[in-house]
Amino acid sequence: MKLRTRIKFCGITRMSDAAFAVSLGVDALGFVFHAPSPRNIEPAVAREIIRALPAFVSAVGLFVDQPLTKVREIVDQTGLTLVQFHGEESPDYCDAYGASYLKAVRVRDRDSVEQAAAHYGGAAGLLLDTWHPVLAGGTGQAFDWQLVPRECARPIILAGGLDSANVARAICATRPFAVDVSGGIEQAKGVKDPAKMRAFVAEVNTVECEH
Repeated sequence: MKLRTRIKFCGITRMSDAAFAVSLGVDALGFVFHAPSPRNIEPAVAREIIRALPAFVSAVGLFVDQPLTKVREIVDQTGLTLVQFHGEESPDYCDAYGASYLKAVRVRDRDSVEQAAAHYGGAAGLLLDTWHPVLAGGTGQAFDWQLVPRECARPIILAGGLDSANVARAICATRPFAVDVSGGIEQAKGVKDPAKMRAFVAEVNTVECEH
């Protein structure tokens, strides 16, 4: 039986982009609450977009090394259904949040994934992104998919430089629970491209991998 690969569009800043993503059947939308990011969104704007989402579409908030009090405040303001910790947050910090979360892992080697799976046992999934010495994410670059273990203790969400041209190969190489894309579906940072969005979803939904 072929398992469906879930899809998350991250860096949503506009109502129109969210609505089009929903029409394509995207499972989750990501909202960036990190001021240095060009895709940063104000909580009031995110709240209006999230309120318009239909049932069963997750709203994921991306945070980078923020105080938990601030994270909880934004969750309460916006109605986020899941948080994604994308910095150097410790397992104790993540567990102290007290609700479901994703933990981003910047992949340098195979051990980094396996160690994260062991340390962040409370995570609903590990989001694997490209390692960069400065940037927390959004590099637009893919990493070596051979570093992703075929068996992992936590569900894998694959990110990092994905687009419609490579996502099928990425899925077949890693067999992730979900894929996460931001720059690969944009015409400008924070502004999605409908044609790229449609093409990405089509590739994910039609990929056939050899067993």
